[in-house]
Amino acid sequence: MASIDRRPGGKWRARWREYPGGPQRARHFGRKLDAQRFLTMIEASQLDGTYRDPAAGRLPLREYGELWRAGQVHRQSTADRVEVELRRRIYPEFGDRPLASVRPSEVQSWVKRLSGTLAPATVELAARTLASLYRSAMRDRLVAVNPCDGVRLPEKPGQRVAPPPVEVVRALDAAMPGRFRAAISLGAGAGLRQGEAMGLTVDRVDFLRRSIRVDRQLVTPKSGPASLGPPKRPASVRTIPVGRIVTDVLAAHVARFVPGPDGLIFTAESGKPVTRNRVAELVKAAAVKAKAPDVRFHDLRHFYASALIRKGLSVKVVQARLGHASAVETLDVYGHLWPDDEDRTRQAVDELLGGELAEDWLRTEAG
Repeated sequence: MASIDRRPGGKWRARWREYPGGPQRARHFGRKLDAQRFLTMIEASQLDGTYRDPAAGRLPLREYGELWRAGQVHRQSTADRVEVELRRRIYPEFGDRPLASVRPSEVQSWVKRLSGTLAPATVELAARTLASLYRSAMRDRLVAVNPCDGVRLPEKPGQRVAPPPVEVVRALDAAMPGRFRAAISLGAGAGLRQGEAMGLTVDRVDFLRRSIRVDRQLVTPKSGPASLGPPKRPASVRTIPVGRIVTDVLAAHVARFVPGPDGLIFTAESGKPVTRNRVAELVKAAAVKAKAPDVRFHDLRHFYASALIRKGLSVKVVQARLGHASAVETLDVYGHLWPDDEDRTRQAVDELLGGELAEDWLRTEAG
């Protein structure tokens, strides 16, 4: 129950509890009227569910950030990234500041400074992490506003995906060590992400029906052993029909190299799972030999998508094969690869308006 009493020094003390039986809070005022107005505001906010402890925003951002991070349900790779964003970019700037003291103008200045040395995508990740932290603080009623709202991020340069030509894919395949060569055919012939390819097990390949089931991936954390985990997102769970080349290559690979733990098709020489960094090193070395040093494993996925598009498959089919969340995502990445030339536009309209309609119109005009 709220109350007001006068202290020996002449100040008026307003006391209240956040909830029945909870700890008592107090604030002092020079005038009794101000204390009464304050308690009225507190009681009203408690009734309508908007109550926020006036002292809550004094909590240091670093302290709250660690509590927030520990409670997030993230896959290990995401948790590692969030930890890096906080430690390297957010805490050095705002870590010792009270949560409620950070202003939008300060966040905007921070974003601008980061933009001077970091890529736009990296700056965006840092800003999104800070914004997520503050959204949680708002739900916890520690702050009233999110200082990240309205902050402008650097524009990302428009870059169109340029799939490697088939000659480069063949050269890359030839340059890969035998133990990992089949991964090139898998990436180019099924469009699997790197983690999906390295997490593929024998039981997920139907050699008779020529299909691959993708329902997990190899997760390589910053520390600790690699392990099988859920795919990137729910839409990534899919069954991919593959050609005979892919199944024949995988069958030959399995016959030559004994599957590893859990039936993993690709393993290191030690028999352990192949980490993300190891795959990157192998592809980079092979790409140099293939005289295409900029090619990455993910470019094989672009090659696969472009092959489907060249054969006239629809956006929805390409979306399903790649495991994209929506057709919009597919078009954002590969829309420029779909044919849209002037001749096809003319042909489409002529076919629609042609035949008897065109003949009738010409006869009418001639008459």
